[in-house]
Amino acid sequence: MSVLQAFLRLSSALALSLAVTAASAESPTLDKIKRTGAITLGYREASIPFSYLGADQKPVGFSMDLCAQVVDKIKSDLKLDNLPVKLQPVDSANRIPLMQNGTIDIECGGTSSSAARLKQVAFTVATFVSSARWLTKVSSGIHDVKGLDGKTVVVTQGSNAVGFAFGIKAKGGTFNVIQAKDHGESMLVLQSGRAAAFMEDDILLASLKSRAPDPAALTFLPETYDLVAYGLMLRREDPEFKALADGVLKGMMASGAFAKLYTKWFESPIPPRGENLTFPMSDALKERVAHPSDSINF
Repeated sequence: MSVLQAFLRLSSALALSLAVTAASAESPTLDKIKRTGAITLGYREASIPFSYLGADQKPVGFSMDLCAQVVDKIKSDLKLDNLPVKLQPVDSANRIPLMQNGTIDIECGGTSSSAARLKQVAFTVATFVSSARWLTKVSSGIHDVKGLDGKTVVVTQGSNAVGFAFGIKAKGGTFNVIQAKDHGESMLVLQSGRAAAFMEDDILLASLKSRAPDPAALTFLPETYDLVAYGLMLRREDPEFKALADGVLKGMMASGAFAKLYTKWFESPIPPRGENLTFPMSDALKERVAHPSDSINF
């Protein structure tokens, strides 16, 4: 074998090795999008203002707008003339399984990150910071968490609030915890008197309260609990796709586009009824906008 032949064989082997390495490092999510020619977004039907059904029964919301920016970036990076978007409704119980089995590529809802969830899925940098609270009826006469002793409270199945409620009970609470299938059912259980209080993240409760027949008939108890970070939910072990989504969000935060979008959905009248949640950006979220992070610690 001549020196030239040996060099060419070595070069060919090196090129093949690099190609295999590049292929193995490719994003599974982007690979699926290229293979199927579409991207599937998971959305919630009643998680105002993150994603919910608008007047035309199509999903709208803060998280949907964020996801739209990520979709545009994917389309640009993959040099696609068109990228069809499929929409898949999800709920608290099935959103993680549907991400794990590849049914959805991004969850554009109001989902909080946690140590337990990070063992199953990934999250972008935080897009919201919330705290769990109790919502009750003014007529109940309950003024603090102690007033729930001996009563029944409701949480939504699959929500982080389930753990919070049982944690409070373990520390001395004597209330009974029941679980509803979604936030709408939890509100119905509260309003019908079958539960004395409903625990959930403050912003979700604020949005549900604003849409109640008589918002003034509902009130928050004063207690607040641990801060939790929300993000767009992604597949685990796909750092390339997470980096793409994080890059989009970080760019929006740096440019001011994120703050404008926040004002649109949290501090302005929103469809379809024109309610204003009047929910200014918290100091904790302002810090995450200034210094984007996917950390669950505060």
